[in-house]
Amino acid sequence: MIIAAKGVVASAGGLVKVAGYAAGGNSGSNVTTVDKFLFTDDSRTTLATGLSSARRQMGGMNSTVAGYVGGGYTTSYQTTVDKFLFADDSRTTLGTGLSVARVDTAGFNSETAGYFAGGFYDPGTVEVTTVDKFAFSNDARTTLGTGLSSARSGATGFESDVSGYVCAGATNVSTPVLATTVDKFAFSNDARTTLGTGVSTASYRGNGFASTVAGYCYLGYTTTYVTTVNKFAFSDDSRTTLGTGVSIARIMPAGFESNDAGYIAGGLDGTGTRRDTVDKFAFSNDAVSTLGTGLSSARYGVAGFSG
Repeated sequence: MIIAAKGVVASAGGLVKVAGYAAGGNSGSNVTTVDKFLFTDDSRTTLATGLSSARRQMGGMNSTVAGYVGGGYTTSYQTTVDKFLFADDSRTTLGTGLSVARVDTAGFNSETAGYFAGGFYDPGTVEVTTVDKFAFSNDARTTLGTGLSSARSGATGFESDVSGYVCAGATNVSTPVLATTVDKFAFSNDARTTLGTGVSTASYRGNGFASTVAGYCYLGYTTTYVTTVNKFAFSDDSRTTLGTGVSIARIMPAGFESNDAGYIAGGLDGTGTRRDTVDKFAFSNDAVSTLGTGLSSARYGVAGFSG
């Protein structure tokens, strides 16, 4: 059985992802907007009910029945976790949020639980190693005894069917010290190891997605804005770099995926311009195309999940 990487529905022949979601962000001011992209034709609609508060720089993850958006910034740092049911796209807000109010956290999920890893919190230069875990059976939160191998924010999360990955990130966000580190969490016991090969260049504030056989980490910012996408084969965790990266170098986009392709949506480019661009990477050959219809508004600090 294929285990859902970002939220799916069951059908004869396996689990099929139906739509990708891009939630919140900043389009000049913070927004509650949640855009939904139907994978059959990449058409976009906007949910009638958005986030519970306008915010940016959240993490996203999902179960097979719901998507979750955690943390972020309104006029202050937030612990809030909003939950969207895929059956009708209705939103609730969990009674228990993140253990620490923070932004720029990475999200990933197993079949039974979702994780929010790292980030930074007020006064804005304090990064954490914290990894919060939410059990999908009852949305109860625990915090892993072993967190990230180093405190960092702006990392990228993705997952295989047996492990979650947290790529790159930065300490001292006001004057970023960037990392190449890739931490790996075994879902069987939440044990953490660190890959011998990290990302190709120290970086942060990109995003990612995964197929059933590989995880993809868009690097975002190194010493400049880059288009680079690294690919990690789940069979042996080896890393390659795609010949074609994203169409526009940018930071703080959303990442999500269908069964057939991964998406990078929105972001802030090197000129300070917010983007509505949605790039699509075909898993069959890693070719990239750009959707004719982008986000409903150009914005950065967007959270992504699939359902």
